[in-house]
Amino acid sequence: MKTTLSLARWPAAALALALAGAALAGGDAKNLPEVKPLAAIIGNVRQERDLKALSYFAAEEQGKFLTGEYWAKATPAQQAEFTKGFQELFAKIAFPKVRKNFEHLGTVLYEPPKTEGGKTTVASVVTIDHPVKKQELKLKYTVAQEKGQWKVVDVAVLGDSMLLGVRDDQVQPLLMEGGWEKLLKAMKDKLAEKELASIKLK
Repeated sequence: MKTTLSLARWPAAALALALAGAALAGGDAKNLPEVKPLAAIIGNVRQERDLKALSYFAAEEQGKFLTGEYWAKATPAQQAEFTKGFQELFAKIAFPKVRKNFEHLGTVLYEPPKTEGGKTTVASVVTIDHPVKKQELKLKYTVAQEKGQWKVVDVAVLGDSMLLGVRDDQVQPLLMEGGWEKLLKAMKDKLAEKELASIKLK
């Protein structure tokens, strides 16, 4: 079966990230170093500063997770092309949807950051006050320090990792089918599609 880069799972996870991050504005949690990048991402996405928002994601850590053992086999140029392409795809697919979903924000409760086995996570519960149905989302963010700054690596919604599905269903199969050349071509092809090509990141 031919593997393509659909990234269909991203918007839902990104929406949950947006809902939790936006609610930080009224709480003390936004002042925790590990939580600050969440508020920064959402503040910039809301104001359509997508490129600035992307700077708060740990691109290299995401690249290592998504490509696994293949990361060390790539040239620095391939690594850079992958992280740039991944961030561009993520922003163009997820951010426009995220901007439409701020009107139903409710409350958010955060647990203190936890570090286990060298991995730091921040758990939260978000309430969505939709007029038709009130909802609660349980989220867990994975954050890491990159060049002395805390940045977001992944977000899990109800235990479902944003990156894990993309890695197992799309990135890894493409690497196994045709190595870095096939993966990078699939990313270029996806970005060249009319709908995504028409979105300009600011």
